[in-house]
Amino acid sequence: MAKTYIQLQQSEGFMIQAATQIFAAHIVAGTMTEENKDALMKQAIRDAIRISVAVDEAIVADSEVG
Repeated sequence: MAKTYIQLQQSEGFMIQAATQIFAAHIVAGTMTEENKDALMKQAIRDAIRISVAVDEAIVADSEVG
């Protein structure tokens, strides 16, 4: 099997952390099956992005203040 190399930006790493926590919640809740695991993973990624956008809109970071 060929190795895959991934280089992520810091914000992408944060998205992975959030998405994996959401995905893990499905596993713990027992809602993940072999049939829906790919769909739940993609939904977790979309949810993490949606949460990040909401946070970005709600908070003004120091670097955004001019």
